[in-house]
Amino acid sequence: MPAFQRFVAIGDSQTEGVGDPYPDGSERGWADRFATVLGERSPGLLYANLAVRGRRIAEVHDQQLGPALALEPDLVSVMAGANDLIRPRLDLDRTLALLADMQASFAAAAATILTNTYPIAEGSGPFGRGATDRFRAFNQGLREIAAESGALLLDLEPIASAADPRLWAADRLHLNSEGHARLAAGVLSLIGEAEPEWDAELPSSHRRHPALRARDDLDWAVRYLLPWVGRRLTGRSSGDGRFAKRPNLGPPPA
Repeated sequence: MPAFQRFVAIGDSQTEGVGDPYPDGSERGWADRFATVLGERSPGLLYANLAVRGRRIAEVHDQQLGPALALEPDLVSVMAGANDLIRPRLDLDRTLALLADMQASFAAAAATILTNTYPIAEGSGPFGRGATDRFRAFNQGLREIAAESGALLLDLEPIASAADPRLWAADRLHLNSEGHARLAAGVLSLIGEAEPEWDAELPSSHRRHPALRARDDLDWAVRYLLPWVGRRLTGRSSGDGRFAKRPNLGPPPA
């Protein structure tokens, strides 16, 4: 495994760690988990996390790219896009162009880049089958961008377990703690760390009665979908008033 000195993570709620709380309720997430393990194996590693929930790729580009480059990372994760893909209006070409610019900027700075495609929920996700084509197109664009920049790509789309509902939080939009742990292990595998069975399928489970599934869907819509729609209609974001949890380089979480 290469010895890294400065790991910087940028992106949205996935990288901030929503869905995977520490005991005190603050966000942990795959990037903290990854940095902790990496720090154990690369003594002296410093870690910053600039990700903020709700950010779209244009916001990550405009608000996080410059500060991240200023930290002079030799390892950087660029993971974002879901907030663009679930919006009613999407300029996919522009979105991918901004993502390509970020990866090219880090490549020019000689940083190793980590990124990932999204799993395809096949109708079980929060926005159903209508978003499937968008996610597939985005994933293909990301593969091409990663090939051009030399980024290390964790391709989650063909991995069946990545879309298993049991790895996702109650809002059906964020990973839960086990999902974040698996993502951290998958990213570690990109840099040569042996993480066996991080992509293994979960044990089979009994299918729930349709009436129970319908009740769960209604509960989810009331608790999560309607508030999301309300924020869209009023121009608000879940990240309003929030700032990066680790804006400066420091030792990874213990």
